[in-house]
Amino acid sequence: MIRIDLPQDEIPTEWYNILPDLPEELPPPMDPTGKAFDLLKKVLPSKVLELEFSKERYIKIPEEVLDRYLQVGRPTPIIRAKKLEEYLGNSVKIFLKMESYTYTGSHKINSALAHVYYATLDNAKFVTTETGAGQWGSAVALASALFKIKAHIFMVRTSYFAKPYRKYMMQMYGAEVHPSPSDLTDFGRELLSRDPNHPGSLGIAISEAVKYAEEHGGKYVVGSVVNSDIMFKTIAGMEAMRQMEIAGEDPDYIIGVVGGGSNYSALAFPFLGEELRSGKVKRKYIASGSLEVPKMTKGVYKYDYPDTAKLLPMLKMYTIGSDFIPPAVYAGGLRYHAVAPTLSLLMSKGIVEARDYSQEEAFKWAKLFSEIEGYIPAPETSHALPIIKEIADEAKKSGEKKTILVSFSGHGLLDLGNYASVLFKE
Repeated sequence: MIRIDLPQDEIPTEWYNILPDLPEELPPPMDPTGKAFDLLKKVLPSKVLELEFSKERYIKIPEEVLDRYLQVGRPTPIIRAKKLEEYLGNSVKIFLKMESYTYTGSHKINSALAHVYYATLDNAKFVTTETGAGQWGSAVALASALFKIKAHIFMVRTSYFAKPYRKYMMQMYGAEVHPSPSDLTDFGRELLSRDPNHPGSLGIAISEAVKYAEEHGGKYVVGSVVNSDIMFKTIAGMEAMRQMEIAGEDPDYIIGVVGGGSNYSALAFPFLGEELRSGKVKRKYIASGSLEVPKMTKGVYKYDYPDTAKLLPMLKMYTIGSDFIPPAVYAGGLRYHAVAPTLSLLMSKGIVEARDYSQEEAFKWAKLFSEIEGYIPAPETSHALPIIKEIADEAKKSGEKKTILVSFSGHGLLDLGNYASVLFKE
């Protein structure tokens, strides 16, 4: 079996919330300024804020959101990478959860639809958000089009110019896209006055999106990190559990990449939650990131701000600092400075392992994967590929064949220029 499909009439009808299954209570947000919680109440959709702290294990997906899930390509297939298995000596079975099969080409639409839907329930004038590589921005733009509401997307400046086709995609859906830092907020204008060519960061773009929503009567939609966003994306993991049952397989490893943490957590948490409830975690959970932004391997587990302007509540997470300005690597979705609090807690307990890989190594694997499997992965997604090789080598030594489930979060068809600048220099 190469492709494992789940019929549309079997799409999961609930999201999974890991909070009640964590090994200990999640450290609560902190508000040193005394203003952050009031700001959140103003700019976040009210239902999203309510769900952020819910202790219910399963949350019913609204019919309006389910309908749009089906419209944009859910359920997504699991593809078995048999040619890559052969290349690696048949020591592993590789199953790819292909979130890239959604209309916007990534997992991001799974939570964008929920956030934007809940914003419309509050009669928001428009929604705002940030985006790095442009995948989240594209998802919010599409979700906004489907729910008939305007979107303002603050795109990290270096990606705005390096990934023009992501910008055009958002504009095709009717969104307004602004390079961040921008001249639309005081914070953006201040940064540009100091450096007119400021490359930007996700932390800065978050600050601008929040301020713009606050000052102009919109709602801010969160792209990663927070519990509610991860929960909305667990539709992928819930599907994958059923698909692996259909395949008659149980993964020994669940791997994926981490920008803020929602992509990997969305696949892994439904599986991991089941194990946490049983009292024994047998599978190995490995998350990979960018060596150029090494928050998982060199970050500190502490309270930090999720945004550069320090407008939002502090969260306890692995971080390399909210002031960190990342190098202009092409895996824009991995440039965030911190890791989701739930995932950080699990990493601190040794339940989830972290590894980082350089852009050069990840891109070499992306090219190799393209040649072997015929599919071009996103720069972000390619950072998971070296893990597969490491697991395969370990399996060869032990003589025990292993099964790997991978969150294959995006395609690279809009990133070909980025690949070319690294791999095909003349």
